[in-house]
Amino acid sequence: MSVGSAAPSAAGARSADTSKLLSFYHSPVGKKAVMAITGLIGAGFVIAHMLGNLQVFLGPAVMNAYGMKLHESPPLLYGARTVLLIALALHIVAAVQLSRMNAQARPKGYAKWTPAGSSYASRTMRVSGPLLALFIIYHLLHFTSGVAHPNFHYQDALHRVPAPYENVVAGFSNPVVSLVYIAAMIVLMLHIHHGAWSLFQSLGLNHPRYTPALRSLARAASYALLTGNCAIPLAVLAGVVK
Repeated sequence: MSVGSAAPSAAGARSADTSKLLSFYHSPVGKKAVMAITGLIGAGFVIAHMLGNLQVFLGPAVMNAYGMKLHESPPLLYGARTVLLIALALHIVAAVQLSRMNAQARPKGYAKWTPAGSSYASRTMRVSGPLLALFIIYHLLHFTSGVAHPNFHYQDALHRVPAPYENVVAGFSNPVVSLVYIAAMIVLMLHIHHGAWSLFQSLGLNHPRYTPALRSLARAASYALLTGNCAIPLAVLAGVVK
């Protein structure tokens, strides 16, 4: 076989692999797989974010040192943000496309619909997703850039590094802000509760023997995130963190 014929063959194989990948993505199973993987990335970030924020209970020195360390590692900080934003975009796009595919497959609505075999969390996924997207935008404007926060603090005026502890206290001292945050965490809990369970199904990891345990794990993880995240604004409002 000549070298000239090997190159087109390799190119053809790559083209075929790309075509198969695109075909898989355009299928409902492919959309669900993308949502599962990107949802897993998002859930991992949410857990890490909560653990970092819980350092507020250790005092301003620890919390602000944690924030400073992140800003002193730009590749880590901006790399994580880039991966998260890409995952979020893919998650939203796949969700919208899957919703349209489901609507096209069932163009005629039910005459009478009753929720059989579905949880409240699963029935609110289409609402919780957009609400969380709006909250993320507000959250970044509030605690990252300070655009929505008149009392935004900086550790170093020259380098403009946010002071996490002072910003958390100043932000959550406003009862309205705390209530909005707690409401968003309830929505997040519902979204992750169903999303974590759907992830196992989408990746084909469900099994009758393990299904109850997987459901319990999804429920426990979502409740733990709700408790940990809500503890912070409640502690600020109660004057425990000040």
